[in-house]
Amino acid sequence: MSKRRDPNPEFDLFIPALGDLPLKDQREVMERPFFSLQKRKRLKPIEYRSPDGEAWVRVQAIPDYGMATIWDADILIWAASTLNRMKQQGLNDLPRTLTTTPYDLLRAIKRSTGGRDYQELQAALLRLQTTSITTSIRATKRRQKAGFNWLDSWTFDTDAETEQPRGMTLTLSDWVYEGIVNEKSLLTMHPDYFLLSGGLERALYRIARKHAGTQRGGWLCRVELLRDKTGSDAQPKEFNRMLRRVIEADQLPDYAMELTETVDKSPAVLFKQRGEVEALAFAERMRAEEERRARFDADRRRTEEVDAHMDKLAGRS
Repeated sequence: MSKRRDPNPEFDLFIPALGDLPLKDQREVMERPFFSLQKRKRLKPIEYRSPDGEAWVRVQAIPDYGMATIWDADILIWAASTLNRMKQQGLNDLPRTLTTTPYDLLRAIKRSTGGRDYQELQAALLRLQTTSITTSIRATKRRQKAGFNWLDSWTFDTDAETEQPRGMTLTLSDWVYEGIVNEKSLLTMHPDYFLLSGGLERALYRIARKHAGTQRGGWLCRVELLRDKTGSDAQPKEFNRMLRRVIEADQLPDYAMELTETVDKSPAVLFKQRGEVEALAFAERMRAEEERRARFDADRRRTEEVDAHMDKLAGRS
């Protein structure tokens, strides 16, 4: 047993198997800008409103900790995945407070487990607890907006002698918890999502997973709208440069991206499933090969006709 694992069984109560836990995230959160895309402290609020004006999001940070980042959101993905597993196992009374160990949580979200990693985990929990979100999402006639933090509370239990982290709890806010436990509120994510190193890459994958899904032909999004949906605070010119770099690197799980235009000539990005892209590329190679063979056969027939004609003329002479 690892020295970082707590032998007390209460800390193992809600730990799923690390290797086979399907990643899940909330649909509502994936398609809109709720997190900072940079690791440096962001204090500038995120202001987002959908093109139809119906959905809006405002995210604010306090100066002491900064805004929760898209890497901090890995903790929420772990929570959603864990609760989804409990639901599949038939547990009816899903807990809002999850108990685990810092070691297992870091391993589950594909992080290393050195001393600095535990410090960064605590910093992430602080940002999730202090970042303030106001949104019209899930608005009803009686409730036109909702305000919440990602976490209501969290605890770290440290061994008094070794000062090693032993166990931890995190309590999801009501808004987050309700979004996870409601039916059809979650989408499955590729396990390699945690390996994406760039904040923009992560945001683009989440948006593609929500909108492109598995639809044939992919999903087209104007670059201007894509910038709004990621919540990037980069200027348009800089955002375009970063976007091109992500497209050239071509590292998104499941999806390929290409720059294109809309019918009104606005710059846009087309997201397509990699399986579809590979199938189209294979079909294009087959079509090119058939054309090459057709040209070869046509050239051979012309050569044979010319030779036959020359032989005929030679016979006459």
